Amino acid sequence: MSIKLYGMPLSNYYNMVKAVLIEKGLEFEEILVKPNQDEDYLAQSPMGKVPCIETEQGFLTETGVIIDYLDALGEGPAFYPIDAFAKAKVQELIRYLELYIELPARRLYGEVFFGRPASAEEKAAVKGLLVKGFAALEKLAKFDPYIAGAEISYADFYFRYSVSLATIVCKKALDWDAFNEEPHIKQLLDLMDARASVQHTLADQA
Repeated sequence: MSIKLYGMPLSNYYNMVKAVLIEKGLEFEEILVKPNQDEDYLAQSPMGKVPCIETEQGFLTETGVIIDYLDALGEGPAFYPIDAFAKAKVQELIRYLELYIELPARRLYGEVFFGRPASAEEKAAVKGLLVKGFAALEKLAKFDPYIAGAEISYADFYFRYSVSLATIVCKKALDWDAFNEEPHIKQLLDLMDARASVQHTLADQA
C-alpha cells in the first residue's frame, strides 16, 4: 500500500508524520503543498491544513488521527504500549505536549518566524503558560530515557517536533534558554535527533 503525504518540511506536524512513516518502513510519496484555501485542496483537507495523507480508501487529516491510522495498520515497530493504562499515559503526554507546550508557543510563531512583533502582554502570557506547561510535563514524564519510560513511543515524536520549536520561541521571543535550563529537554532532543528518521526530516528542511 502506498500513501501520499501532503505538506511541507517547514511544518512540524508534517515532519512528525513523515518520521513515523519512515520508522514504520511504510511506502509513501511526498506531495509538497503549503496550507491553502484552494477548492481542490479543501476537498482533501477541509481546513486547508497540513499534513494530510491520501490512502487507497481516501484522505485523512489531523496529525493525531493520521498517526493512529498508521499505528492501526500494524506494520513496522509499535510505538504504543500494549497495556491499556500505559497506552493511555502515552496519549496523556501527547495531549500535554500539544495543549500546554505547542499551542502556547505557536502564539509567538509570528514574531519568531515571520517578523510580526507580539506585544509585551502577549509574551508575558505565553511565558506564563509555558512555565506551567514545562513544570507539568516534568511531573508527568519519566525521561527514562524516553518521555514515557524505557521504550520510545509516539509521545517522543510529538516531543521532538513540538518542544524543539517551543525552545526556539523561548530563546528568541522570551529571552529564556529553556533548551538548557529546563530539565531533560536537551537530553531527549539529542536522543531523538540521533534517529535516522529524524535526521531525514532535518536534512529535508535544509
